[in-house]
Amino acid sequence: MDNHIIKPGQHIRLDDFSPDDHGDWKGKKEKGLAKLVELRQELDRQQGLLYAEHKYKLLIVLQAMDTAGKDGVIRSVLEGVNPQGVRVAAFKVPTPIEADHDYLWRVHAQAPGKGELVVFNRSHYEQVLVVRVHQLEPEETWRRHYAEINAFERMLADDGAIILKFFLHIDKDEQKKRLLERLEDPAKNWKFSASDLPERKLWPEYMKAYEEALSLTSTAYAPWYLVPSNSNWYRNLVVASVIVDAMQKLDMHYPAPTQDLAQFRKALEAE
Repeated sequence: MDNHIIKPGQHIRLDDFSPDDHGDWKGKKEKGLAKLVELRQELDRQQGLLYAEHKYKLLIVLQAMDTAGKDGVIRSVLEGVNPQGVRVAAFKVPTPIEADHDYLWRVHAQAPGKGELVVFNRSHYEQVLVVRVHQLEPEETWRRHYAEINAFERMLADDGAIILKFFLHIDKDEQKKRLLERLEDPAKNWKFSASDLPERKLWPEYMKAYEEALSLTSTAYAPWYLVPSNSNWYRNLVVASVIVDAMQKLDMHYPAPTQDLAQFRKALEAE
């Protein structure tokens, strides 16, 4: 899945990347779904090691336009994972208390501790996306945030955090299709928001904002992955593959016992 990574310093034009791309899995949906089952099982094992070893921490950042499937990724990829040691943090409009602090204050409070896997459903990147598109801050202010975000993520990485960031890439036609499904399916009506349509009109501005954010904040210690997401199964396969691969490279082990277990075994056998 390395072909989906954005290299440090790489300038991104989203029009150059097809949201319909299936990479080496083109025409192999059934095999891809079978592989996803294997990846979920391995992720469950790796997360158990992460929690037990209590050495590393894993932060997964999900950013996307509405309907791209952030919730779907969380449900699918983390299916079956022990909820102990796993958290999902969603960042909505700041509360009055949060707004009284710098924008990273509430984000840092949700960062993973040792042994934790934390998913950010939206994140500190809203400060260079929504804030930029809606002109909530002067340009000289939001432009400063790129360097601040890089420094923040560098600090987390230096403290042992593994950071994986995913931009779920869909096109405008696919979003229209999914919004119509929300309107037509009673089980999905609740997902529709009146703000979806005005935001949709700002699509070009959001694409420009994403292009710059991805280009300026993909680093060796906190890389961005551009994930084709018009097909849910391939989107989930990419995200799961990247996470599992990163965790396997940590070469984690269960801690050795700190006491002689033989004495406890004897005591139980003697009962």
